[in-house]
Amino acid sequence: MGAAGEAGESRKRRAVVAALMLAMALAALDATVIATAVPQIVADLGGFSVFSWLFSGYLLAVTVTIPVYGKLSDTFGRKPVLITGMALFLLGSVLCAFAWNMAALIAFRVVQGLGGGAIQSTVQTLAADLYPLKQRPKIQAKLSTVWAASALAGPGIGGLIATYADWRFIFLVNVPTGLLALFFVIRHLHEPVRERGPGARTDRARIDWAGALAVFACGGVVLTALVQGGVAWPWLSPPSLLLFGIGLVLAAAVVVIERRAAEPVIPGWVWRRRTIAAVNLALGALGLLMVVPTVFLPTYAQSVLRLSPTQAGFVLSAMILSWPLSAALSQHVYNRIGFRDTAVIGITLAGLTLLAFPLLPYPGAAWQPALLMLLLGAALGLFQLPLIVGVQSTVGWAERGTATASVLFYRQIGQTVGAALFGAVANGVLAARLGGAGDLDAVARSLTHPGPDADHLRRAVDAAVEWVYLGGACAAGLALLALLLLAPRRFPVLAQETGTGTGAELEPEPEPEPEPEPEPPAPSGEGVAPPRREDATPRADKS
Repeated sequence: MGAAGEAGESRKRRAVVAALMLAMALAALDATVIATAVPQIVADLGGFSVFSWLFSGYLLAVTVTIPVYGKLSDTFGRKPVLITGMALFLLGSVLCAFAWNMAALIAFRVVQGLGGGAIQSTVQTLAADLYPLKQRPKIQAKLSTVWAASALAGPGIGGLIATYADWRFIFLVNVPTGLLALFFVIRHLHEPVRERGPGARTDRARIDWAGALAVFACGGVVLTALVQGGVAWPWLSPPSLLLFGIGLVLAAAVVVIERRAAEPVIPGWVWRRRTIAAVNLALGALGLLMVVPTVFLPTYAQSVLRLSPTQAGFVLSAMILSWPLSAALSQHVYNRIGFRDTAVIGITLAGLTLLAFPLLPYPGAAWQPALLMLLLGAALGLFQLPLIVGVQSTVGWAERGTATASVLFYRQIGQTVGAALFGAVANGVLAARLGGAGDLDAVARSLTHPGPDADHLRRAVDAAVEWVYLGGACAAGLALLALLLLAPRRFPVLAQETGTGTGAELEPEPEPEPEPEPEPPAPSGEGVAPPRREDATPRADKS
């Protein structure tokens, strides 16, 4: 291919990457964008008692569909799944803009979430398809930056739109951006014909609809119990016990159905392989940990440090600055010591940073928690990215969607569990400090108009958040144990992942010569497993 052809292919690949980043931004933004617009929405549509489902419905739909879309992308390819997801997301956005009551808006948010699950799963998988092992940290760091920045900017953007325009434009602004991303994907992303994944018994693709429905039902019931427990009803009340009981029954049904399915949505090899099982547990613990700064630090900054919401956002955003930079540089570490040991260093530093939070003085200065967030972001960049890149490099194309969806699914589950668990911890500490039932949100709201007991309330909030940070350090310890006890020191990287790799602009690698030759060592220092198959790489369309 000549220089002009290579330049054209490079431009087309950049167009695809831009589309992936736009899609990721939309999915992340809509998880939080309506947070500050709730008063306007409730004033227009009513339904204050159920408005929390505007968030929970979207979260549930995203979480429970991630493994389903991962398997579908391995069966039918990434492009059709991503296009379907983006179309669903845009449809849900338009429907949300024209919702006539709160029930309709919640239902349409679920439609958005069904598309968001496909976007979140497929974008991460395509990033691994488009770039070889050496270049993946750069694209994954970009996606992480887009995700974090969009999620944190969401409340501010939603508040501005609701204040100076109409809340319905929060959803309508998705349409032009989403259509542009959809055009780039349709126009420039091309996937060659590939071999079927393991477990295929016929030439015709089999869809495990029973397994998909069981996973969706089980995840929906369990996540509903976690999201609403302690909020809509007490944890040990009949509704909670009933939902958890149904969840256990459905989980057993998922196991039975998936063991019998020809091509299960959640195949057994996800947990039989030590590498993927360990990373699933470690990233599940990361989900727990991430709830601590993202949910509780803004409340701490506003209630204890007396910062404005904008200033509190800047304290949290320090983590965004260091995370992608650390992630992009992590390749220089894991190329020398391996994926697992790099992640071990990262999560150890993260745990120490979380343990340092209770040592901050009261009330302290804003730069002190901001510095800890800067260190935490750097530590988590060393932790998360090597694990995701490492897992993606141990599987071929036909398994990569399922493997990527698996680790993302358990990270989402961890976040949901963490929100419920640490919320209960914070409220329990407040109850003990205030001599009765305590609620962090109620105390934080009361501090916006401080009275004579304001200092006592601030100290109670400070103590509650300190205990939550100690819980986050425990979650970091769980992740560390999962890596040390379960993960192999050298990830079994496939042979085709250890060469020069294929870019999006290159043709599939040729078949190896028949004469036996020793496998070249992995540049990352990882162990190399025998290749299961030669995998082609998506490329930009030349048309």
